[in-house]
Amino acid sequence: MIGLAIPSPPFNSFQLGPLTIHVYALTMLTGFAAAFLIGRHRWVARGGTAEVWENIVLVAIPSGLVGARIYHVLTHWGDYFGPGNLNPFAIWEGGIAMFGSLLGGFVGAAIACRIWGARLWAFADAVAPGILVAQAIGRLGNWFNQELFGYPSTAPWAVEIDLAHRPPGLEQYATFEPTFLYELLLNLLAAAVLLAVDRRLRLGHGAGFALYLALYGAIRFVIEGMRTDFSYYLGPLRTNQVTALLVSVGGLVAFLLLRRFRPGREDPVERPRPVPEPAPAG
Repeated sequence: MIGLAIPSPPFNSFQLGPLTIHVYALTMLTGFAAAFLIGRHRWVARGGTAEVWENIVLVAIPSGLVGARIYHVLTHWGDYFGPGNLNPFAIWEGGIAMFGSLLGGFVGAAIACRIWGARLWAFADAVAPGILVAQAIGRLGNWFNQELFGYPSTAPWAVEIDLAHRPPGLEQYATFEPTFLYELLLNLLAAAVLLAVDRRLRLGHGAGFALYLALYGAIRFVIEGMRTDFSYYLGPLRTNQVTALLVSVGGLVAFLLLRRFRPGREDPVERPRPVPEPAPAG
């Protein structure tokens, strides 16, 4: 008999006419929308234009998705190119990696910023809190998919997992640590901290994004150590823990150096565009 616990949703997709709508995809879209709106508000508040923001985001989002999927497939190679291999292109089934998304999105944003004359680090600072909110929303998709949970738990906030989704060797347990919920709450807390620090210190030149990396890397390092899903290991640490540790330490060092040597914000965040000369009369 299961005591007090969080039930898992009985579905992870539904039909809308001939279309199959995956809840995981909806959480991703909602997260993108939240990051877009939060970031645009912050960009415009710093003197940027909504048009330039939208152009950059339209490049950064798809490049981020590509990076997220490539990173996940490379770190779970056996799932996609071994016995009973999964479809590496079926992103709606889950399986994207945030660190890959950050790298892919950063590359896309760098290219777009160069094209539209925006300052890359100002863009990164503006979008950072929105990324944390998007990550929090995206974790709801893991709840619907019954994935990325922790070890067995009898806590009243443990999550019920159907037998088909339980890890090998743990089939006899029905409730597990809801690590996706922990990360959701910690991401929202980190977003609040980042906004508060930015409001007080007026972060610029990439310092806000560096603080985001420090906070998110620390969160992922802890959460990764609690999860039961498959992972390759580097010594005693999961591969994503190693990545998270490097990201967190690198972000903290960058934040401290930027605060020391490049305080304040960029002005302007968009490079002035040349004004076309009027055509000669006649």
